[in-house]
Amino acid sequence: MNEVERIYQLREELHRHNHNYYVLNAPEIGDQEFDFLMRELQDLEAKHPECYDENSPTMRVGSDLNKNFIQVPHKYPMLSLANTYSEAEVAEFYDRVKKALNEEFEICCEMKFDGTSISLIYENGKLVQAITRGDGVQGDDVTDNVKTIRSIPLVLQGEGYPREFEIRGEILMPWEVFEQLNREREAREEPLFANPRNAASGTLKLQNSSVVASRKLDAYLYYLLGTELPGDGHYENMQQAAKWGFKVSNIMRKCTSLEEVFAFIRYWDVERNNLPVATDGVVLKVNSLRQQRNLGYTAKSPRWAIAYKFQAERACTRLNMVTYQVGRTGAITPVANLEPVQLAGTVVKRASLHNADIIEGLDLHLGDMVYVEKGGEIIPKIVGVDKEARFMIGDKIRFITRCPECGSPLMRYEGEAAHYCTNDVSCPPQIKGKIEHFVSRKAMNIDGLGAETIDQFYQEGLIHNIADLYTLKAPDIACLERMGKKSAVNIIEGIRASKDVPFERVLFALGIRFVGETTAKTLAKAFRSIDALAAATLDDLLQVDEIGARIAQSIIQYFAEEKNREIIERLREAGVQMQLPETDATEYTDKLAGQSIVISGVFSHHSRDEYKEMIEKNGGKNVGSISKKTSFVLAGENMGPSKLEKANKLGVPIVNEDDFLKMLE
Repeated sequence: MNEVERIYQLREELHRHNHNYYVLNAPEIGDQEFDFLMRELQDLEAKHPECYDENSPTMRVGSDLNKNFIQVPHKYPMLSLANTYSEAEVAEFYDRVKKALNEEFEICCEMKFDGTSISLIYENGKLVQAITRGDGVQGDDVTDNVKTIRSIPLVLQGEGYPREFEIRGEILMPWEVFEQLNREREAREEPLFANPRNAASGTLKLQNSSVVASRKLDAYLYYLLGTELPGDGHYENMQQAAKWGFKVSNIMRKCTSLEEVFAFIRYWDVERNNLPVATDGVVLKVNSLRQQRNLGYTAKSPRWAIAYKFQAERACTRLNMVTYQVGRTGAITPVANLEPVQLAGTVVKRASLHNADIIEGLDLHLGDMVYVEKGGEIIPKIVGVDKEARFMIGDKIRFITRCPECGSPLMRYEGEAAHYCTNDVSCPPQIKGKIEHFVSRKAMNIDGLGAETIDQFYQEGLIHNIADLYTLKAPDIACLERMGKKSAVNIIEGIRASKDVPFERVLFALGIRFVGETTAKTLAKAFRSIDALAAATLDDLLQVDEIGARIAQSIIQYFAEEKNREIIERLREAGVQMQLPETDATEYTDKLAGQSIVISGVFSHHSRDEYKEMIEKNGGKNVGSISKKTSFVLAGENMGPSKLEKANKLGVPIVNEDDFLKMLE
């Protein structure tokens, strides 16, 4: 594999890991491994500028946006910190700051708490809004849930606080609460949370604030923003914030030399295991806000701060057996069941083995003594085998050939590491996964139906496929645990409203393998109805722009299943849109015919999705990256600096949203 091919492979892997980490809260790899992959991609992209892609994982911050909450723009973008794992790189950071400032400076050292980031807005001494990090530009308004966290003050105490300011921190679930929650979930045979960070993030997104309150979340605040702050020192400002009632960690120290910084890191690398909450490193910040402003930012992170990540902890224990879990897409994940061992503050009983290739590469046998690693308190994984300790070991571990849930044969797609269950019609985990996809924001957008609620309805026998949603009645679900009359009515109203969702989104919601949001729009425009698409031959499908053999075969296979056709008929009878309306043709023009348009920035009149729809309806084509073939860039506020630089370099016009709307009048 050459370097260019490796770039595209890394991008695909990192996009998937980003999604697992920020959207699904189900990471497959540790933070350190993720950062190594990201650094490799950054280095390769620097060597190959011809492979520039504005949608590369190196150009974006991960997102945790959720359909159930209102999205709110951040006044100050919430950027990520650059990560390092070695003292040598810390020294390089220190030297860069020293050279750039050319004056004396202090470094504030503090713990990097491993939770979910939050931004709290206060006005006149009262909490008015709490926003998640989201994609760094905008996040979810979770104010009601945050108000249940007792360590976050609703009304400030003392005096001297600004009339309006923002304070940022980390929402955490203490180890003790986390372990109790998982014991309760295990007793109910519910999926366990992988770590306190995922548990805190998942809790913060629950619709029922009373459940949030019961989970006893905590919060540490670590950064103050505003125009009327008490002073120039970050450390000093946080001490003032503590006097106003905020929970500020007492593990903060101002250092005036690199030796003092190293002493702080080395001490807490050991002592962190005695803390009541999860930590995964140390954050180093230039203390002076004036000096922070002088140092400025890169496209992704501040130049005045860096995160030193602790090395992954490792333990050795016995492999008792391997079990297999079925994911929402039918992917099979092998899980190692271990002799319980203490690791990074918790007792580890299970570890992910990822796929068949990992098992084969480790040459695992039952009874092996295996090395388990837990980087950043994520899902543990087996990283090696102590082959010298082998004595009277059991059989070699061989990957299963049939689904552990439904018994169907497994298959492996060319170029993919995972095995998949072939029964996507009646395999329980896949059924629930299809329903979760169907109700998601960019599909049918049905509020109130999260993963836990869908699982509850499935276990109660109320739903077995997506069509069953339209037979639900409010009285039937109002009596269920953790539901209630108001929630039931809201869910039924959301289902009713979904009948007005346009056909292209319905097509995306069906969950046909390889048919994403953009492909669904292309197919809807080409065939205009579900009947025409179902009747299409392989040649018909391949004639459509951007539809390749893999997508075409998947569509034909989907409609060949009788159960899929039955579900579509039931959806049609329920009133779901199964074709583009005849009047829809009048909304299309050729004002942008032949033009390729890139969208960048934050807009005030319409959302990015709405602008994409306008471009398509007027004959234009949405493209992800700027090139010589780009007709123009539709730019909102905070257009990415790299995009702006490339557009200017290539002479691509920049069009603001007001001028764009005039073009379409």
